[in-house]
Amino acid sequence: MAKKIALITGVSGQDGAYLAKFLLNKNYKVIGSDRRSARNSQWRLKRLGIDNKIIYEELEMGELFDIDRLFKNYKFDEVYNLAAQSFVGSSFYSPLNTANITGLGVLRVLECIRTLSPKTKFYQASSSEMFGDVLEKIQNENTPFNPQSPYAAAKAFGHFLTLNYRKSYKLFAVSGILFNHESPLRGEEFVTRKIIVGFINILKKKKAFIELGNINAKRDWGYAKEYVEQMWKMLNQKIPRDFVIASGKTYSIKDFVNEVAKNLKMKVKWKGNGFNEKLYMKNNNKIIIKINKKLFRPSEVNYVKGNITKAKKYLNWKPKVTFKKLVEIMVKEELENLK
Repeated sequence: MAKKIALITGVSGQDGAYLAKFLLNKNYKVIGSDRRSARNSQWRLKRLGIDNKIIYEELEMGELFDIDRLFKNYKFDEVYNLAAQSFVGSSFYSPLNTANITGLGVLRVLECIRTLSPKTKFYQASSSEMFGDVLEKIQNENTPFNPQSPYAAAKAFGHFLTLNYRKSYKLFAVSGILFNHESPLRGEEFVTRKIIVGFINILKKKKAFIELGNINAKRDWGYAKEYVEQMWKMLNQKIPRDFVIASGKTYSIKDFVNEVAKNLKMKVKWKGNGFNEKLYMKNNNKIIIKINKKLFRPSEVNYVKGNITKAKKYLNWKPKVTFKKLVEIMVKEELENLK
């Protein structure tokens, strides 16, 4: 039986790397694409031991010719569109690039599927950021979007396009609305890994303190390795449907900080309020976290919580890794890699 062929755009990212390993274990032929400037950032694939098992293709999501070329060279069974300008903070500084890659990039891929390969199944990486300043306390697949960043607006554009192409052209095209999902493969620009790496550097006396923005923002956090499996499940349903993938529980960034400190056996205490709130080491009263106004987003998202009823019903989704276990996994692997 011929191997299924899958394209993963943004393969060198956190989700792309975990998904590639998952599909390789299912005997897929994996074509991994990245923009030219990302070709030297394959550390995640190397860490998972799969960097030599993937067929690499350069792909600029801003160029239709590039995408068209790939579809003419391969007969894809499945396409997982994970490529994006994915850092929310950066989208405020590069909104045009974010719209072009994260939003219009989806349209370019869908057009190639429609015209060249209508049997190909398409997965779009949507995001809980689309809910933004939430209009419902717990968000499901039908909760209205209220995006608060150029990134979130671009993701909403891609999400609605996927739905439109599914309805208009009968494509098997679905979106996974994934809530925050972390892992040891997260980039250091993301707050979760920034905290872990920062604390380890403080303990090693390589850093005096770290600066954070809105520590009271609450997020629904899960384990990326588990979440990518649901992408595959969505494309292997009989009927194409969109799904929220989340844990159904929320914790603040402050909770994440406290849990990291506990795992590193750091005895800490918070003092102050608002912008003047700081985290101190109990033994020497040394400040290790300061709040920096500049790290707040121009438009904040303060609370998200996913309703996973639909995913439980159709995908049999139930997260195995708890918030505390997730932090433990991330801290443990960070320490092991330092050795």
